[in-house]
Amino acid sequence: MKKIIFALLAVMVFAFAANVQAADSSWDQVKAKGVLTIGLDDAFPPMGFRLDDGTLTGFDIDAAEALGKRLGIKIKWQPTAWDGVIHSLNANKFDCIWNGMTITPERAEAVLFTKPYIMDGQIAVVSMTNSKVKATSELSGTEVGVQKGSPALEAAKTIKPAPAEIREYDTNPKAFLDLESGRLAAVVVDNVSGRYYIAQRPGKYRALPGFISSEPFGVAFRKNDVSLRDMVQKTIDEMVADGTMGKISRKWFGEDITNPKKW
Repeated sequence: MKKIIFALLAVMVFAFAANVQAADSSWDQVKAKGVLTIGLDDAFPPMGFRLDDGTLTGFDIDAAEALGKRLGIKIKWQPTAWDGVIHSLNANKFDCIWNGMTITPERAEAVLFTKPYIMDGQIAVVSMTNSKVKATSELSGTEVGVQKGSPALEAAKTIKPAPAEIREYDTNPKAFLDLESGRLAAVVVDNVSGRYYIAQRPGKYRALPGFISSEPFGVAFRKNDVSLRDMVQKTIDEMVADGTMGKISRKWFGEDITNPKKW
């Protein structure tokens, strides 16, 4: 019996050591390959989206590419459906998710996050011609659009009095098309995307005052990939300290929203 117990303990210790070793080698593996593969929703302006010619661009694209240059590795982008992005990460389809992902307690149970690199929040955007709705409390009885699988869905559910219907869309652009055509009274969307859409279509949209919720953005990794997460975190911290992240932020948002001291 003792031999069996010792044998089982040995197996457990070996398994634990193997897990630790796997976690510790995650950065070494990426460094050896010379490539960091990142999963993203490539229809999420201004974090990551495609120009008419197919070029991938956005805040997260610029930030990750700058990080890759510092670490001497290439960045490979892997577009994926957002509602299954965590499953795809844990299925080893890419090394991390860097795409304006909100840090939540539920997600933190499934993935390993960096510290927040942007503090964001959910807002409601309406058509400029909609003079009836001046606050989220006036969306009662209306149709509101959100992106499927995004925090906007939960934020929209907290609106009181409640909207008559919350419609889910595969992408934010599709929701905004219905907003512009009058099929929606509002789109609930994260602040950075909402502000970007407003800036891109002057005179078409306006944001209702205030935030529905406050949300930090983080880069997500598999639970065991501690050393890879730590290396990315260290590099982001350096980019914040020397102004690189601030410069990229001002390009996309007109101000620095990446410095934790300003949150």
